[in-house]
Amino acid sequence: MNPQAPVYVRAEDDAWLTVVYYHFRAWRGRRPFWAGLFTLLGGFPIAYFPYADLRLGNVSLAMATTGGAGALIIGVLLITLGLALWFQQTIRVFAGVASILLALVSLPVSNLGGFGMGFICSLIGGALALSWAPGQPVDEEPAAQPPAAVPLAKSEAMAGTPGIPGPCETETANASETTAHADGGRNSAG
Repeated sequence: MNPQAPVYVRAEDDAWLTVVYYHFRAWRGRRPFWAGLFTLLGGFPIAYFPYADLRLGNVSLAMATTGGAGALIIGVLLITLGLALWFQQTIRVFAGVASILLALVSLPVSNLGGFGMGFICSLIGGALALSWAPGQPVDEEPAAQPPAAVPLAKSEAMAGTPGIPGPCETETANASETTAHADGGRNSAG
């Protein structure tokens, strides 16, 4: 959510649906909502397809595989990570990495990651979780003005900038040069 966007102020004649919409919009803006949604949606086909059967009249097509339990675990973990992204924003990096790894593991375990649907959704959700960063509110204080220039006497101006020390007595005029001839041919590391 854009921290500079205007904040909705409820008017007396607003419909309850408008109020719910703006509250949901504000809630959604403070968390990685789309990352959680894609991760959550990616878990459903991964968990469902190994247990699904299709009936065409008297013919039953079952997708049962040996990885059914693994697919169920991967799907439930992705659904849990999607919900955790909504309600625990601090674990977004862990949840993003975990959802990408679980999506990759679902390829051999769960019918090519739920026929690619769950795999793609989980990868997108994990990438969005990794890339999301919370917005920083803009300070309401006006920017500090730089101090006005104060006229200095010639001796004060030659003394250098106040607060910055001048050269020490042991330093020579060539102390800032980087050639081998600076400081009498001696090299120093500091």
